[in-house]
Amino acid sequence: MRRFELIAPCHFGMESVLKREIMDIGYDITEVADGRVTFFGDEEALCRANVFLRSAERILIKIGSFHAETFEELFQGTGQLPWEDYIPANGKFWVAKAASVKSKLFSPSDIQSVMKKAMVERLKAVYKVNWFEEDGASFPIRVFLMKDEVTVGLDSTGESLHKRGYRKLTAKAPIAENLAASLIMLTPWNKDRILVDPFCGSGTFPIEAALMAAGIAPGMNRSFTAQTWPHIIGGQTWKDTIEEAKEGVDLTVRPDIQGYDIDDHMVSIARENAKLAGVEKLIHFQRRGVEELSHPKKYGFLITNPPYGERLQEKQEMPALYRTIGERFRALDSWSLYMITAYENAEQDIGRKADKNRKIYNGMMKTYFYQFLGPKPPKQDKTRNL
Repeated sequence: MRRFELIAPCHFGMESVLKREIMDIGYDITEVADGRVTFFGDEEALCRANVFLRSAERILIKIGSFHAETFEELFQGTGQLPWEDYIPANGKFWVAKAASVKSKLFSPSDIQSVMKKAMVERLKAVYKVNWFEEDGASFPIRVFLMKDEVTVGLDSTGESLHKRGYRKLTAKAPIAENLAASLIMLTPWNKDRILVDPFCGSGTFPIEAALMAAGIAPGMNRSFTAQTWPHIIGGQTWKDTIEEAKEGVDLTVRPDIQGYDIDDHMVSIARENAKLAGVEKLIHFQRRGVEELSHPKKYGFLITNPPYGERLQEKQEMPALYRTIGERFRALDSWSLYMITAYENAEQDIGRKADKNRKIYNGMMKTYFYQFLGPKPPKQDKTRNL
């Protein structure tokens, strides 16, 4: 099997979660940078990363890297990469995205144009043609420039990995599925503990938790660009990976996962999304405002994405809303609260300083993941039932 260096981009601030996930599925990390983790793997690794990783954005095959401070250097560096090892004579290829940080070359459209020309010139010489029909499989390219170092990757995923295929309907400001999964993995929650999202919207946090509880791989019910690349990855490798994913599913689990929302319509949407994800029997959704938040059991988790007050008229409502969150949280004896929000006075209005606080970029928006930790549950005496 071919050995690749694979790049997995992720949300800024989630690199440690993705690194742990990659190591857990059995691969060696070569680099951790802002917003991406690089690792070695073969064809099977590429398939398994696409299907099993919950926190990644996509999986790229690293084509190469080089230094470029001018467009001439960018052209020459791109032209020296082995494009013919990946792109056949009829392949449709383009630079789908260029990102530049602290580099002399910073115009995405110019970077894309120069690189495309360089790729065309090299492949024209290799395939001895003057024109490419580009009527075959798609080969989207992504490039990162960081301090004039150019890293070039071939996108094996296509639509971002956060698109699991279950969320047909969304809330007004939905959280991405892979970010929701990452945040859950930052907590000590497991399928034997209670999880409640009091602002569940379209159900993303409860659904991602249920997928974890049941061992459902996030990518097992979707397609990937690399499935149209038989010269790189054989169809049997994809079949074997999906079969492995199916064998890991356990729908007999009975986790205590609940999602509340004040909007009846959103509760209906959340139920429909859970059904599409195959976990509707593992989650209890209910119309309930945060002021009614309560639970009879101890040692549970509130994991949520409350309103940020992005609209001017909503800003005035935020202090009262966050005070209510604080009041209801204090009434939940021994619970923990994990909350992602861009609302700057969250701690002040909740009435407690977070035990941990992590800066996370949700798209281009700077948010904070506040972690208010409750006590650990007492260890069960395993000798009692002997």
